[in-house]
Amino acid sequence: MCSPPCQLRKMFSKNAADNATKAVWHNRESPLNVKQLIVGASVVMSFLCARASAADINSPYVRIAELEIEPSQLEHFTIATKEVGEISVRIEPGCLVLYAVSEKDNPGRVTVFEIYRDTDAYSAHVQTPHFKKFRAVTDSMVKSRRLIDTIPISLAAKTKPG
Repeated sequence: MCSPPCQLRKMFSKNAADNATKAVWHNRESPLNVKQLIVGASVVMSFLCARASAADINSPYVRIAELEIEPSQLEHFTIATKEVGEISVRIEPGCLVLYAVSEKDNPGRVTVFEIYRDTDAYSAHVQTPHFKKFRAVTDSMVKSRRLIDTIPISLAAKTKPG
């Protein structure tokens, strides 16, 4: 018996694909026409797209921000960042996680990792007075900003003790 990796190699080998194609197109007992193939493919794609859309709606929204802070403003930026993070997590039901860390050897390089219940929660977050205040206070401190939308793969965590 062939192992699972061996079975996959057989399934995806060029000869297997060629043989499968020949079997579909040349089977005299149940010939498929192009219309049937297109309809079948459309049904499968509709199902897959609907599942992906439903998953996107129910998935947490995760964003990473890579920032470079003006060195002379790092202390003020740190204070403002702690404040907005604490307020956001405390009063916004959709703001689940807001972490900010700086590089040990280059403290002016800051990475922010945010998790929201969904995209609506993120949209609500950027409209809050505390976030608007944060941006107004810190925008001039930020030399560069790169925002990265992500696809969650694993979001495992332990809760804080007591």
